[in-house]
Amino acid sequence: MTTESDRQVLLIEDEPEVREAARLTLELAGMAVESFERAEDALEWLGEDYPGIVLSDIKMPGMDGLELLQQVRRRDPELPVILVTGHGDIGMAVEAVKSGAYDFIEKPVAPDHLLEEVKRALQTRALILENRSLKQQLSGRSRMESRILGDSPAMVQLRALITNIADADVDVLLFGETGTGKELIARTLHDFSHRRDGKFVALNCGALPESVIESELFGHEAGAFTGAHKRRIGKVEYAHGGTLFLDELESMPMHLQIKMLRVLQERCLERLGGNESIPVDVRVVAATKRDLLEASAAGEFREDLYYRLNVATIAIPPLRERLDDVPLLFRCFLEPAAQRFNRPVPSLNGDQVSALMASNWPGNVRELQHEAERFVLGISTRLASRGSGLATSNEGGTLASLPEQLAAYEKRLLCEALTRSEGRITDAAEQLGIPRKKMYLRMQRHGIEKARFAVDGD
Repeated sequence: MTTESDRQVLLIEDEPEVREAARLTLELAGMAVESFERAEDALEWLGEDYPGIVLSDIKMPGMDGLELLQQVRRRDPELPVILVTGHGDIGMAVEAVKSGAYDFIEKPVAPDHLLEEVKRALQTRALILENRSLKQQLSGRSRMESRILGDSPAMVQLRALITNIADADVDVLLFGETGTGKELIARTLHDFSHRRDGKFVALNCGALPESVIESELFGHEAGAFTGAHKRRIGKVEYAHGGTLFLDELESMPMHLQIKMLRVLQERCLERLGGNESIPVDVRVVAATKRDLLEASAAGEFREDLYYRLNVATIAIPPLRERLDDVPLLFRCFLEPAAQRFNRPVPSLNGDQVSALMASNWPGNVRELQHEAERFVLGISTRLASRGSGLATSNEGGTLASLPEQLAAYEKRLLCEALTRSEGRITDAAEQLGIPRKKMYLRMQRHGIEKARFAVDGD
């Protein structure tokens, strides 16, 4: 959320009356202004990662605006500098823009035009600092944090668990909904283990017909069946010395579950149509989106295989349980999407961030990534009606007022409470410490529909 301290203007003007008029105009628009008569004094005040912009006259005694521009660019080439020029200095101002000035304004300056240019520059500066902060945040993370993103308690615990068991030679069962990143977790377990130089072999058990999956897993000898003209190495044997990732384990046929259980117990296999017992050194990471114990009770999954794999279990939290991670993840998806589609990286405003955090994301991280791709392409229906610009902007593209910012924050809190309570109004109201009737009224005021959340009756 943007505050007045984030909307700062460094004003340099040697004429007292002009300087005072500009200062009042900017402050009445809610900006924090530091005004100086001399450029030298302003430079002493200018710190690193200054959150605002510089607005300076060109013709001044001592250091003029052009020299000031060069000094500012040495400190921060991305800091917007707007130069104010008289009619006779327009050519000089144009050259200054070519040298890196953000823009120039011709005297006399109309207040509306001044505010428009300054707000536009502030929006640019906010986006620059936001991207800079994100890059610093990512670069300062460990290899694990850079791969498995999120600062929510659930993700901190998840990374700690992965770190703890990655190098242990134990088979792992991953449980998570569609799109939560089960293969990413499996690859991370592999890459952070002593098997990292071995192969990572992935097989989706639900993507292959039953007539094919046995050969894919265990291989076959020549003549094992019609069309088997030569010996073929299966995925289990191919992963020798590395990691075998079995996705959608619940889809594995029952008779193959018996053979997989033997591999896990004895670390050996027999190819289809063969008699030779072949030793294999492989770590199995299996993933499922179904409760396998429940499937076992229903006779749809072998209980002994479940317990054999259930030594180390990792439950991957769905995105709706870590909504605080949504803005970070979404912004991380924007840059690669922009590179892929050869488009500029779009920015987000406060309403758009609130909309992202108010969603349940049934498709989890994969759905969020696709939403980022649609946003880059300009075809996001979820975010299109909420304007564009920075998180500091409202739908009109101008900087949001304090009431607008407070309203967006209140809406976010309401949506988060509804998400946690799965749409139950009474529970959400209790979380926020307000009466149920007020909860309904505030939902109505912000256009929040109960149907957007997983409703369990209320």
